[in-house]
Amino acid sequence: MRLISGKGVLAVYVAVFYPVGLLDQAPTVLGLRTFEVTDTEDFDAVVPVGSFLERINRLESQITDDAAPVTATLPLEVHTVTWAAISPPRGGWHALEPTTAELLGDVAKLGINEVAEAIPTGTGEQIVHRVRSEVWGREIGGLEHVPAGGAFAALSLGFLSDDSEVKIYETGPWTRLTTPRGHVLIKRKAWTLAR
Repeated sequence: MRLISGKGVLAVYVAVFYPVGLLDQAPTVLGLRTFEVTDTEDFDAVVPVGSFLERINRLESQITDDAAPVTATLPLEVHTVTWAAISPPRGGWHALEPTTAELLGDVAKLGINEVAEAIPTGTGEQIVHRVRSEVWGREIGGLEHVPAGGAFAALSLGFLSDDSEVKIYETGPWTRLTTPRGHVLIKRKAWTLAR
């Protein structure tokens, strides 16, 4: 996960999908949650998700006063994560027509079933990645520039609720799906930029 702290806000990014190699046509799909923080220095760090969650769980078990501030230290940084070099823009987003959590949930569930049926047990990593790229890279019907991987990310990260509207924003090659629970950021493949 990539953690960026500045001006009282902690932005937490995780990669759901990203291209592996120069010829991979998979979109980059990131999840983002933001949190208010106090008394922290600005930083930008990439750390292992498991190590960070272990620290949070340990701290959570030690909390005796829900109103007291909690301080977490970061695990050792990781410097070999290629997707972390991709930074979505912070401004310049313009709104598009929203969609529903129900539609995104249905698309994600159909894709999950399709991937499960297409990949037999014991399949090699390259074939698994290719099938996932094909399924999750497909555009959702009626939602320009939103691949099915965006729906999968929103569902798997817990950003969808039954009755929520999902706002859609765009800037340059980026599309953002926004719910009250978090954001999914999608960087489109270069050949889809023309309108």
